[in-house]
Amino acid sequence: MIFAHVHPGPATAPGPLDLVTVAGALSATAFYLLAAARLRRRGDGWPRWRGVSFTAGGAGAAWAAVGPLPGGPFTAHMVQHLIVGMAAPLLLVGARPLTLALRALTPGATRRGLLALAHSRAAAWLVFPPLAALLDVGGLWLLYRTGLFAAMRHEPWLHAAVHAHVLAAGLLFTFAVGQLDPVRRRRSVILRGATLLAAGAAHSVLAKTLYAAEPPGTAFTAADLHTGAQVMYYGGDLAEAALAVVVAASWYRATGRAWTRGRRTAGAGPGPRAVTGVPAGH
Repeated sequence: MIFAHVHPGPATAPGPLDLVTVAGALSATAFYLLAAARLRRRGDGWPRWRGVSFTAGGAGAAWAAVGPLPGGPFTAHMVQHLIVGMAAPLLLVGARPLTLALRALTPGATRRGLLALAHSRAAAWLVFPPLAALLDVGGLWLLYRTGLFAAMRHEPWLHAAVHAHVLAAGLLFTFAVGQLDPVRRRRSVILRGATLLAAGAAHSVLAKTLYAAEPPGTAFTAADLHTGAQVMYYGGDLAEAALAVVVAASWYRATGRAWTRGRRTAGAGPGPRAVTGVPAGH
């Protein structure tokens, strides 16, 4: 999960692609906040902490594109890896942007189209947790254990393509494992938890290989390489633990609601029969 303003090659001022990233992040944040404000104006509730979460995620993605980051080239690159590929997706997806969009949009073609897309067969495959993990972590192995990382240092278009893939893969993986927004089919917590554990293990092994050997075709100092690999290893553990908390919390809320409904149903006994087409009590 890597892309950088501090490129693995010579440091330069922010380029057009970096500025596009900043503009995209800030625009998405503005749309989110406007949609949340629209809900509140019409009397619907939307937690303010979600707006804070989305804003923090957008700001992190923007900062990773143009802001100074600590350490040598490889260490700075890994800090960006954590911000863009792990932390920002967690903050953005945790704010439930799809749910907000569906609630803020008025009934019509746009809302129906968005809901149809979210429930489409293609979307269901993309958010299948093992596939999302393969696209995410598998892309990292391809980036770091082949010559792709070295080539990216000298080709702006390739850097932009990797940049886009990393962000998209991080968002997709977090969305698929967290499953906070409406999807075509909700996967079991066992599948999502196992996928998260497997992806975390693959990420940790990759970090260890980078501690031992730099990406092919690159030359970093030993101190920079080791520090960057440690940032990837320990920072990745923290991000994955945070995502595990999200999965556990959503499971707890869902099972708690089901348990409460079950108790109410058991305690209520047979109620009055509803008139056909009209729920009881209306």
